[in-house]
Amino acid sequence: MELTPEKVQADAESVYDVIMEGGIAIVPLDVAYAIIGHQEVAIRKIFETKKRSLEKPSGMFACLDHSLELHDLGAREREIQHALINDYDLPFSVVAPFDPTNPGLAGVDPYVIETSSKAGTLDMLLNAGKFHNALSRLCFERGTPAFGSSANISLTGSKFTVADVEPDLKAVADIVIDHGTSKYANPEGVSSSIIDFRDFTVVRYGCCFDQIERIFEARFSIELRPAEKNS
Repeated sequence: MELTPEKVQADAESVYDVIMEGGIAIVPLDVAYAIIGHQEVAIRKIFETKKRSLEKPSGMFACLDHSLELHDLGAREREIQHALINDYDLPFSVVAPFDPTNPGLAGVDPYVIETSSKAGTLDMLLNAGKFHNALSRLCFERGTPAFGSSANISLTGSKFTVADVEPDLKAVADIVIDHGTSKYANPEGVSSSIIDFRDFTVVRYGCCFDQIERIFEARFSIELRPAEKNS
């Protein structure tokens, strides 16, 4: 499958239009396929269909500018983000404090903020491939972020092809974008690695974790704090 920049951008525009109208999209990421929305009705349906606990928040589909605008992080943490993206081109999710009254979230339903945050932190997925970057850039430029999680029934493992996504999820999606197999498909069924940037705790051991860990240690002299695997 030839994924030209024009096709990726056109697919991102199509998904953006659908989710802004309250729809649900299944989309291709380098880390796994995801199911996303923007409005409360979509996020409620995603949680219900995935059988996902509301104690387990979804994440924000983000570009670095989202994090710069919304996350409360120090200079060292910003340097780490820039390095992981610009120097090493790695996908990762960052958990950090945020202000829910920030103008960048002004158009987001309160329910969506509530189910996408925990203890004053917001989880943002960054740099998860060409489609992810194109869509998150659209969302940033237009001030209307997207939210979601892996396109799978909870606790069944991430899906790396559209064919593997459960029929129940595809049935509630208003648009499905198929870009082939995810770049970081793995037999363990894990998606992005999630790092809590408040204390450098590992929230989830995911794809590219070994590389991320080495960069934290070798370049920043930070030892990531262990957590229960695949939490």
